Amino acid sequence: MSAAPSPLVWTPTPGGPDVAFHPKDVLARMEAVRSPATVVRDPRTNAVGLGLAGQLAFAGPGVAGWPVLGQLPALYPEWLGNRSFGEVHGARFAYVQGAMANGIATTDMVIAMSKAGFLGFFGAAGLHPDQVKAGVDRLQAALGDGDVANGAPTWGCNFIHSPNEPAVEAQVADLYIRRGVRRISAAAFMGLTEPLVRYAYTGVFQDAEGRVHRRNAVFAKISRPEVARRFMEPPPKAMLDKLVARGELTAEEARLALKLPVAEDYIVESDSGGHTDNRPLTALFPTIQRLRDDIVAERGYVRPIRLGAAGGIGTPNAAAAAFSLGADFVLTGSVNQACVESGLSPRGRALLCQAGLADVIMAPAADMFEMGVEVQVLRRGTMFAVRGQRLYELYRSHPSLQSLSAKDRAFVEKLLKQTIDEAWASTRSFWMGRDPHEVEKAERDPKHLMALVFRAYLGQSSRWAIAGVPDRAVDYQIWCGPAQGAFNAWAKGTFLEPAENRTVVQVARNLMEGAAVITRAHQLRSLGLPVPASAFDFRPRPLA
Repeated sequence: MSAAPSPLVWTPTPGGPDVAFHPKDVLARMEAVRSPATVVRDPRTNAVGLGLAGQLAFAGPGVAGWPVLGQLPALYPEWLGNRSFGEVHGARFAYVQGAMANGIATTDMVIAMSKAGFLGFFGAAGLHPDQVKAGVDRLQAALGDGDVANGAPTWGCNFIHSPNEPAVEAQVADLYIRRGVRRISAAAFMGLTEPLVRYAYTGVFQDAEGRVHRRNAVFAKISRPEVARRFMEPPPKAMLDKLVARGELTAEEARLALKLPVAEDYIVESDSGGHTDNRPLTALFPTIQRLRDDIVAERGYVRPIRLGAAGGIGTPNAAAAAFSLGADFVLTGSVNQACVESGLSPRGRALLCQAGLADVIMAPAADMFEMGVEVQVLRRGTMFAVRGQRLYELYRSHPSLQSLSAKDRAFVEKLLKQTIDEAWASTRSFWMGRDPHEVEKAERDPKHLMALVFRAYLGQSSRWAIAGVPDRAVDYQIWCGPAQGAFNAWAKGTFLEPAENRTVVQVARNLMEGAAVITRAHQLRSLGLPVPASAFDFRPRPLA
């Protein structure tokens, strides 16, 4: 019979810390995630302790040490998530700063994040195409074109579905293609559109070895399986044929498109600010995972499809939980809006910094008002949601502005600070400059005219919050999810509590560092180490 193997033992590095058995000493070592961690047993008392670094050896003559129960390698925040995310997009961290509309995710924010090794998206939704072009110009001047193959820092732009303004959607897609914007965050899509499909497959080609290469990357923001499926499968051939016929795709690009999904990166959005279905991440994410795996098996895709977790990511615990679900990356939104680089006014940011977990509410969405779509916004300190909901109720129950009662008419005019006629005149002027077809439709359909007037309030309310208009403070529309309240509770009493200290990079670094520490705590607990409860409460600190 062969002899039993000698037990593995651990000894501390000469001059280094010895094994920690007391909870206080264990806790002091928990955050050293960049050192290998070894769980050992005291043979005299059977107590379980923690050693950092040190050496492993087999016990034997002249070799003594603590018997080993298990060891963990070093863990860096950069190693959380899917390594292919960084390889494909050139980001150091599997962390995305979301595209907050109307330029709230400013170019300054994207530049700061990109230079720090994160992926940032410019909040182009709701901006005039000329403003989008100016944003792209600044990003390219500061960061290059974002092509990882050229070593450029990584960045992208928002691309929002605009069912009421299809011409604007097509114009922005054309701008991104012509200017070489490599990544878009496709938001609010319920189905595929031709401009989106055109962007997704422009520049796709197959090399001599048969490998397919994509020029453009779509990050599909989804919260429903049926919408996710449309992005995970190739587009309809009829749509591709139309694009080829118009010269917007080549025949070769269309041929390859039938073998590829529309998007290979997905933002699985749970309960979040802005457009949201309020689904819990722990229910939504596994459902989309299963769908992804089924479609990959059915289609035989070779290129990976990555799933990112969004909505509710406002603490290191939430980020760690998302990675434990299998998220390839995480995305933050609400917490960035309160940062100094945000396009939101100081007054608006101050309101966000005071928000609690329950200080959010659903309100009508300006861009999909007639469809009854809602967005999640801040409730504390603003009456926007209540007033917006009343406008939607009036729209639902009346055929025109002229049919409003005197009381309702007085409410609308007080809210708009204009007479009905003045409100339509200013609304008409806006749409004549943006899309005259909307004016033509409104002048034929009194209900559509009413919708445009009401949408003017909804649309301007977010811009009042951005500009910090003093006499409109009670009407600020500030997109916000429960992550903001969780972040505020986590940051309370730390250097991140004051609004002026909140930078997107410090927020991101603390969330990822904390996620690594909490992940390490879970791992050590699974090896039998009595982990103190406070090990799961990583507190913000300035990180270089």
